[in-house]
Order: sequence, then structure tokens, then C-alpha cells
Amino acid sequence: MADKTAILLLAHGTADSVDDIPEYLSKVTGGRQLPQSVIDEVSHRFSLIGSSPLTPLTLEQGRLLAQAIGMPVYVGMRNWKPFIADVVTRMREDGITSFVAICLAPQNSRTSVGLYRRAVFAAASGMKIDFIEGWADHPLLADAFAARLRTALNAHKPDAVLYTAHSVPCRTIQTSAATDQNALGPDPYAIEAKRTAALVAERAGVASDRWYFAFQSQGMSGGPWIGPTVEDTLTALHQQGVRKVVIDPIGFLCDHVEILYDIDIGFREFAAKLSMKVARPESLNDSPLLTAALADLARKGLERLLEA
Repeated sequence: MADKTAILLLAHGTADSVDDIPEYLSKVTGGRQLPQSVIDEVSHRFSLIGSSPLTPLTLEQGRLLAQAIGMPVYVGMRNWKPFIADVVTRMREDGITSFVAICLAPQNSRTSVGLYRRAVFAAASGMKIDFIEGWADHPLLADAFAARLRTALNAHKPDAVLYTAHSVPCRTIQTSAATDQNALGPDPYAIEAKRTAALVAERAGVASDRWYFAFQSQGMSGGPWIGPTVEDTLTALHQQGVRKVVIDPIGFLCDHVEILYDIDIGFREFAAKLSMKVARPESLNDSPLLTAALADLARKGLERLLEA
């Protein structure tokens, strides 16, 4: 079985250059046209950080995982190259007949993670799949974030810690039996994101009255997105006398635009106008503890494949 089994890591994907932004955004929205002002703003943000390192960092996470478990690891992106369908085709050509799929978005939303699931199963017809939909409370994930956070706490001595995860449109989590017959209660995303934050705070020794949670990176194309926003939360903290904040984005496993621009540029500039200072921990990127968490998920998935 080992020769025909693999691991598939799934990530959002990112444009390779500013010139790719219009096509990339079209894939993110499923072909829905965006105002030119939105395309221009995303291009501007992308240009300020040079380029997004999401793809090379994710490929490195795959390489480290392959090294840890001694078997093939593939990486497929939902919205850019290497596309999930193309990677699954390559897996077939390599003789792979079964695989464990791990979504690198630990907090499960039936809409966002559901899109990964549909893409995988559509491309992998006839293959045996163990799809891991959520792992927000994995102890090694919390350990990985806590290790990075402790370093930041020692360096910056903040008044408060603000944990964040990517916001999603309100409509995507307003799931009920009327709209999704397979739904078992409300969408778990917000609950799982806050659960990860609580586990990280506990491991890093952050008192319950010193940490807060907000959703970041709300979309620019209209419609309500879940909050509270980071900007509103920083404003409220300022009113309480907080002046130094560490923002810990526990919804992201590596550097990309939402960290390198939204936090390092956008939120720092917003905080500076309030005479506040914002810092953040180093992203997980090549964290050995993250690799260990992925390896544990992979091994358990492989066990389920054997038992199925």
C-alpha cells in the first residue's frame, strides 16, 4: 500500500505576480466580476510586499512532511497553480490510488473547506480518500503557535494579545437544514477559531483577561462579513488604555498577503494613529511542531484508509 498511497496538502493558492491578480481574483470569486477598484487595491497591496510567499512556503511544508513520514506528499491549490485537479492527475500518473487529504486551514468551515473537499473528490473519482476537514484543537498545532507566541511576548511585553482568523461572508456560515440537508447545526468555523485561540493562550500562559479575538481581512466586494474586525477591536482596546498589542493570526499556517500586508502594514498603521504599537509572532512556516502535527494527522488518516 505504501507505494500507492500519498498525502495531499491543500491550500488557498496565490497569484505569482501582480499581473496575475485579475485572473487570480476571478478564480477566488468563481468568475464573479469585481469592481476595478477592488482589483487595483489588491494589486497595490501585493506590490507593497513584493510577492506572496504562500506557494513556496506551502511546498516546503510538504517537503518537510514527506521527510518526516517517509512517503510522497503532494501540494494542491484551490485558486492557483499548482491546481488541485492538475496535482491529482499527476498523482494518478505516479501510480497513487489512495491518499490522505489535509486542508491547511485548520478551522473548518463547511463552505470554505467544503470547496476544497468538492474539488478533491471531483478530481479523484475512483481513488480512495481520507479527507481531514478540521483540526483546530490538535494539541501540536496549539503547541506550535504557543512556542512562537512566547517568543513574541518576551520580546514585546504587550498589554494584550489579539488572536485573529480570516473573516468569511456572513452568508457562508448561515447554514441550516433548509439550505444544507447534511448540516449538523451551525457552521463550526467561528467556534473552532476561538477554540484554537483559547488553547494557544493556555499553553502560552496568557491570562483570560489579557487576550481577545477578532476576524481580519474582511472582503472589499460588498456584503456583511463576520466580526468583530481588528480595527474595531484595537479601537476598543485603546479606549481601555491598552497601548501595546501582539496580534497572533492563529488561522494561518504561513506568511502571505493577509499577514505581510494586513497585519505588518495595515494594522500597524491603523494602530499608530491611535498611538498604539502592534507586533506579531513569527509565522509557523517551517515550524517542526507544525510538521509534527501534520505528520500525526497523516498517520491517523493512513490508519483509517487501511481500516476502510
